[in-house]
Amino acid sequence: MDEQHSRPLKTALVAGPPSSLPTDYGTFTLRSYTFNGITHVAMTLGELADSEASLVRMHSECLTGDVLGSHRCDCGDQLTASLEAIASAGTGILLYLRGQEGRGIGLENKLRAYALQDTQGLDTVEANVALGLPEDARDYHAAAQMLTHLGCTRIRLLSSNPAKSDALTQLGIEVVGRLNLQLPDRPENSAYLQSKRSRMNHDVPNGHPDVDHSMSLDVYRTIATNDEVLAQLAQSEDGFIATRSGDAMFVSGALDRRHLHCIRAAVGAVMVGAGTVVADDPQLTVRAVEGENPVRVILDPRARIPRDSKVLQSGDAPTIWLVGAATEVEDPLAEHVKIVRLPSTSAQRVDPHAVIAVLREHIQGSILVEGGGQTVSEFLAAGALDRLFLTTAPVLIGDGVPGIRFEGSDKMSKALRYPFRRYVFGQDVCTEYVLSAAARKHSAQTPAQIREVQEQEPSMG
Repeated sequence: MDEQHSRPLKTALVAGPPSSLPTDYGTFTLRSYTFNGITHVAMTLGELADSEASLVRMHSECLTGDVLGSHRCDCGDQLTASLEAIASAGTGILLYLRGQEGRGIGLENKLRAYALQDTQGLDTVEANVALGLPEDARDYHAAAQMLTHLGCTRIRLLSSNPAKSDALTQLGIEVVGRLNLQLPDRPENSAYLQSKRSRMNHDVPNGHPDVDHSMSLDVYRTIATNDEVLAQLAQSEDGFIATRSGDAMFVSGALDRRHLHCIRAAVGAVMVGAGTVVADDPQLTVRAVEGENPVRVILDPRARIPRDSKVLQSGDAPTIWLVGAATEVEDPLAEHVKIVRLPSTSAQRVDPHAVIAVLREHIQGSILVEGGGQTVSEFLAAGALDRLFLTTAPVLIGDGVPGIRFEGSDKMSKALRYPFRRYVFGQDVCTEYVLSAAARKHSAQTPAQIREVQEQEPSMG
């Protein structure tokens, strides 16, 4: 038995009188419980005696997440979703356990751990260890006694953390089921949550791409319902999108290519530079999934793409040919092709913001900048992107056509860092960088759905 959960109790539990607490989720009964000098709170809803196994959320205090609205963790989202779940069930308990900030290390140490994560790139576990603190210092004696006082020693636990279930079981509470609140990762907390899943055995949500490579990701709906500018690129581990001969068939695998087609199906337009058309002669249509073909946009100020290119010859999708203000284009063109003139400029390269402004006069919905590496890099460096999907494939090309490249800085402290999420598509890893404030707002979805996790006997392996 874990020493933390087997040590003798120091003091008795002191219960306060019940009072009424009207909330957005219903009217709860509120009661204080003081144990070892710390006062906790129990919120109960409905007639607990009528339930064979009450629904219980054992929630650790988190000032930053619960009160200040932090997106670094999922605590605030879990608290809200738990209250919604209890309200939906009609009966249940929320134990708000104070003194457990930062998995029990306290508010000051939690903020010190945040600083280490920001400056040294440590994850949530590594930061605690670097401070000489335990990964998880929480104690659940008070929670077990509170449940006993409430007459609820047989429960269903709302938690993605199996350690909580184990701790309560050791303290005499029968946990007959554990329910995982199905909350999508936020861009700001995805790395934190993945650390807890990989290092602390937390559940992975049903439908998460790390589990089943789902092609029904929330981000596709987000892209489809907002007007964003996003980019997608697949490159080798050493940063190339093709060999030195231009061969790019294929850098990433089938699941990542299907992911690309899901994005195409969600946007109003897909744009590539002239170099991509010259090298690959792409179709830029939706073929791997169901959906309508987006408008094809060819960024070609000098009108240098071949006239027999698929985008100019195939009428599968409307095509906008973006050419310079004074560039001559020979007639005739197919009916699906429309010439749109770029603004006059004395610069060698067209301003990405000017390109987007021109396209917004002709296109509704999100715009996908699909390639090549130079075009995507220019839009990224100009701050013209809301979102970037960068897939890394486990292959080393050594020399070839470069992927993301832009003028960097001599200081690591000035390197570009953005909120991100990661998806595993077969052998490939796709990192979604959420670049703009608008995209971060669009991505903040927290539906309160739950699924039950079947408890299993621990493995002896």
